[in-house]
Amino acid sequence: MFPLKILTTFAKEARGGRRKLEANEMIKNYFVSTGHLEDGLWFREREDFVVGMNHVAVQVAEGNVVVLAFILMSNHVHFALKGEHEDVLDFISGLKQRYSMYYSRKYGATGFLRKNDLDIKEFQWCDEAPERTIAYVQMNCVAANICANPTQYPWGSGSCFFNESTTSGRKVSSLSARKIKHIIHSGVKGIPGHWIIGEEDYILPQNYVDVETVEHLFRKPSRMNYFLNTSSKARKRLEISEKQLPSFKDQVILSALPDLCMTLFQKRFFAELSEEEKTECARQIRYRFSASPNQIARVCSVSYEEIAKILDGV
Repeated sequence: MFPLKILTTFAKEARGGRRKLEANEMIKNYFVSTGHLEDGLWFREREDFVVGMNHVAVQVAEGNVVVLAFILMSNHVHFALKGEHEDVLDFISGLKQRYSMYYSRKYGATGFLRKNDLDIKEFQWCDEAPERTIAYVQMNCVAANICANPTQYPWGSGSCFFNESTTSGRKVSSLSARKIKHIIHSGVKGIPGHWIIGEEDYILPQNYVDVETVEHLFRKPSRMNYFLNTSSKARKRLEISEKQLPSFKDQVILSALPDLCMTLFQKRFFAELSEEEKTECARQIRYRFSASPNQIARVCSVSYEEIAKILDGV
């Protein structure tokens, strides 16, 4: 194993031959998080998650950071990154810009992510800070009651670590530039030919996440599980279980919403409903899906304040 300050050959290859990070005082560790959107979703359906995963891979290939862990949630994203502050900022800003263009083309929502705040915090490589940061990132899906373990969540690095199973897919080099562009919604410049596109049509995170460094950090699976199970996100999962809060994904409710509006009011969109109809629709979502006001606000693309006001009368 290598000293922690020295980046692995794997991590260097993941940047596709672009400018290499060197062990110097400018290289630091950062926890990067976007704000939780209250009145909308980054990812409305499976295709959006797939595109998001590919955009992360492209940003890694074209940028100059090392990814330690990441997760894409419905209305926010988290990353644990290594690099210079400017490069880290370029990475996440580029990701938001790239995905915003896709989102605008698909949904017609221009400037959708401009209001999404960005928080970048440095963490030291000592005193269990990296273990707790990575565990926090990984456990977001569990805290949201989407799955029981990060390994079950496909939209991030949850299945990358201490995983001895083989993954199937196609090498980037085996596909034409046109085919790759169609799959990943981006050009092929800078993407290493040995990277694998999995069965879900996105570049597998095992190709560019610095798995070796993270496994060396935790040393063994049981120690990683300890940090996962004692993280603040794990405690939040227990609180959610005790309160029996929603277990339906945002995307499930979102996909059912047009049919619900049509069945009840002969209208297809929540925005078309009258105030009285919005109240009834919010009530139906709440009881049919055990949804919280925050979740209802997200899937209906309205503010939390508006939904809270609507539900006050229910």
